[in-house]
Amino acid sequence: MGTVTTRRRRSAGPTAPPSTGTKPNDPTWRAKLRRDWPLLVMNLPMLLVVVAFWWAPALGNVIAFQDYNPYTDGILGSPIIGFTNFALLFEDPQFIRAITNTLSITAFQLVFYFPVPIMLALLLNSIVSARLRAFVQGVVYMPFFFSWVLVIAIFQQMFGGAGLLAQTLRQNGYEGVDLMTNSDTFILLLTSQTIWKDAGWGAIIFLAALSTIDPNLYEAAAVDGARRWRRMWHITLPGLRPVIVLLLILRLGDALNVGFEQFMLQRSAVGSEASEVFDTFVYWSGIRTGDLGYGAAAGLFKGVVGLLLIIAANRVAHAFGERGVYSRS
Repeated sequence: MGTVTTRRRRSAGPTAPPSTGTKPNDPTWRAKLRRDWPLLVMNLPMLLVVVAFWWAPALGNVIAFQDYNPYTDGILGSPIIGFTNFALLFEDPQFIRAITNTLSITAFQLVFYFPVPIMLALLLNSIVSARLRAFVQGVVYMPFFFSWVLVIAIFQQMFGGAGLLAQTLRQNGYEGVDLMTNSDTFILLLTSQTIWKDAGWGAIIFLAALSTIDPNLYEAAAVDGARRWRRMWHITLPGLRPVIVLLLILRLGDALNVGFEQFMLQRSAVGSEASEVFDTFVYWSGIRTGDLGYGAAAGLFKGVVGLLLIIAANRVAHAFGERGVYSRS
């Protein structure tokens, strides 16, 4: 019995070496470098641009923790004051008002603006005639290339105190309205301007996603008796879902960034109570006053909040089975 056991152990041969966690055919980093060096050289100029204009300036955020004086002390000589600038931020009622206005506008536009490019893409995709579709796309894309100065001037001519709407009401015996100076409806005005200017351009990415959906799915659904609304609900929207989730995550990460020029141009008309947002607060409280450390603290707070929102939204997307912005390999 012992002889049989010994023979079985000998016939089994040498034991396999312990696994190191890597495949035996995986190339080393030197082999990868020899293989991919043309691609690395090709990307080197852009990497230098990123380092010079993104990463290196990010080191200047240290002034948020200093009593920064650019004229006498500079970054190296300014004293460190810790989180004093951040404490002053949260004690400033203008900062609280700017945060409140910014988040209110973001939430409002997530509900009333974010779905508009999706619906516009669905409508454009349903146009059968290629010429008519190209014409409509050109019309709805065009306002994106207008500056905010021109957009607000057009809205002023339409909805201002002497605009077309007010004159039409007066000619018919009604009192004229001036929507351009009404702070109570300012958020509606902002969203209307954003829809008119950006919705057409925002529909491009959804049109691209629609082009990747297999037409055979629609044909099979039509054969099975599915009508247009059924096909849209069960084929089109599921095909758009990854893109919708991705853009929603990016928009949530950009929640504290609702624009600058659009608000600056209308600040005198509606007042700072309604038009003060995060970017205008940084301009008026940091740059205009010369308190750059205070403004840098506000900007750093904005960046950290945006990063946390992206991470949180990405985890929610993973929980619902979507890829999100990034995923662990």
